Amino acid sequence: MNEVWFYKGVHKVKVVTESEGYWIVEALEEFEDDADGEKVTVKVGEQRIVPSDKVHKRKYLPSPIKEHAYELQMEKKLKRLVAEEEKQCEEE
Repeated sequence: MNEVWFYKGVHKVKVVTESEGYWIVEALEEFEDDADGEKVTVKVGEQRIVPSDKVHKRKYLPSPIKEHAYELQMEKKLKRLVAEEEKQCEEE
């Protein structure tokens, strides 16, 4: 288990133990994390219990959160209404 893994796809960690839903990882670099809604600085060598789905073999940036479908519909509707209003103003 000496492989380098990436916590949240960004921060280098080493997996110490694996269990069914949570893993214990050791930080290989210092980073900021959330603990009970508070920002916490994790120091090199510090161990944390993290959900196994947050630890990945490769480094990656998580995909951006998609907007709610209703908001996207309203944005399209607003753009259409603005375009219609501009078109009417040009005709006059």
